[in-house]
Amino acid sequence: MVLSDPALHAFIGGVPDTLEELRARYRRITAGSPDPGVSWLNWVVRAREGGRLAGTVQATVGPGPVAEAEVAWVVGTPWQGRGFASEAARALVGWLGRRPDVAVVVAHVHPAHHASAAVASAAGLVPSGEVREDGEARWVLDVSGGRGRSGS
Repeated sequence: MVLSDPALHAFIGGVPDTLEELRARYRRITAGSPDPGVSWLNWVVRAREGGRLAGTVQATVGPGPVAEAEVAWVVGTPWQGRGFASEAARALVGWLGRRPDVAVVVAHVHPAHHASAAVASAAGLVPSGEVREDGEARWVLDVSGGRGRSGS
């Protein structure tokens, strides 16, 4: 399985889900957020050649008429370093930026995960200077075009 490589957990901790845990997680994801004001948006990333699964991108769009969207990406180790994450993250951020209900796009990146920082930068996000309790840095991009709150 593409997402079962323990190396994918080097910065986020934990271990890969078992097949049954993955099934349960995907059932929860496809059911949608328990909060009706929050949208869970999930896509698979596929290699153009052969159509094999290469990873995932996701966004959680918060409640409100002009909300924050938190994004994340995972690319399987065989496809890393080939531009999949950057291309998918740029497409995701661009798509979110065209939504009238999204003002700010946010990603949280481990400070030692230079590849993920490069993906965030390629998608137009910049470090905010804020660091969460878990040590991850907050990266932001204001996509509102002045139609709501600004990125913070």
